[in-house]
Amino acid sequence: MLTCYLRYVVDPYKLAEFEHYARLWIPLVERFGGTHHGYFLPSEGANNVALALFTFPGMAEYERYRRDALADADCLAAFRYAQDTRCIVSYERSFFRPLLGESAGAA
Repeated sequence: MLTCYLRYVVDPYKLAEFEHYARLWIPLVERFGGTHHGYFLPSEGANNVALALFTFPGMAEYERYRRDALADADCLAAFRYAQDTRCIVSYERSFFRPLLGESAGAA
């Protein structure tokens, strides 16, 4: 199991646009076999940092998602939306292996 952590620096004056972008991606990740854990938008503290977490069974499935997303019309439209609105200033991507409690099942 592999969880992708995305940390976005967003334009604080374009949070509505970023929220729209985020809502586009949740079902797209799930359509490609991932489990999206949501976006976390600025609230208290920094007004220009947002986070997203989603999980794939492994790196091979994640890499397949990345490849297939580049050929998918809905994904390309979401990428274009972010470019057109310039709601994302920058982002960084990291990968984690979740460690879950016994009641949540083995990771």
